[in-house]
Amino acid sequence: MSQASALRLEVQDAVARVTLTRPEIHNAFDDRLIGELTETFTALGQRPDIRAIVMAGEGKSFCAGADLNWMRRMIDYSRDENLADSHSLERMFRAIDTCPKPVIGRIHGAALGGGVGIVACCDIVLAADVARLGLTEVKLGILPAVISPYVLRKIGAGHARALMLTGERISAARALQIGLVHEVVPASELDDAVESKIALLKTSGPEAITHCKQLVHEIEDHRPETAASITVGAIADVRTSPEGQEGMRAFLEKRRPSWGAD
Repeated sequence: MSQASALRLEVQDAVARVTLTRPEIHNAFDDRLIGELTETFTALGQRPDIRAIVMAGEGKSFCAGADLNWMRRMIDYSRDENLADSHSLERMFRAIDTCPKPVIGRIHGAALGGGVGIVACCDIVLAADVARLGLTEVKLGILPAVISPYVLRKIGAGHARALMLTGERISAARALQIGLVHEVVPASELDDAVESKIALLKTSGPEAITHCKQLVHEIEDHRPETAASITVGAIADVRTSPEGQEGMRAFLEKRRPSWGAD
């Protein structure tokens, strides 16, 4: 008998909602969930009917990082087995990070270890005021290696070093201060905040959003003078694309563009 899925995927009104469904272990991930998330985000990224993706967790926590049972198995892994396992984990984070669709993180409870990695990969992160986040790997004698590029990009080396070395858990308010999350609201208002962002995304050109994500990835490590060849080509391409033409004409004609939400 096959195992039940470790996540739930719901698609309605052009929005895909990906919910981790392991509440009994605080949505911690193992090799099965890693594989499912990788496949899900890869597939959603290729669907033209999807305008936004909401990443959430069921139960008390968003995601508590690695599943303890999975970690017990890893104790006996050889270095080669650990390398293969870590490559799978990296592919999962990269699938979320590079997904062509905008990804909204709905953080309602604890996000720890790899859970913070998922937070760092989301484009827009909304957190309940009761949420707690922490890079807690050092407490186990390991380190947040695979997620480190995403975390450093999000909060910078200074904050990352302080949090990675202490393993401390921080409040949603502190996470907002350092740029790990973008907005903090009372828990009772979290879903409304998510819906507000979805509404904003639906008023933007879907192809333009995809190009924006790609552009940020391409130029984030460039100086302005070296980025010029990328940026001038990007704007020239989208201005002459069907969506760009429609968007500019709709603005000048004071009407809603073809992709505008009803």
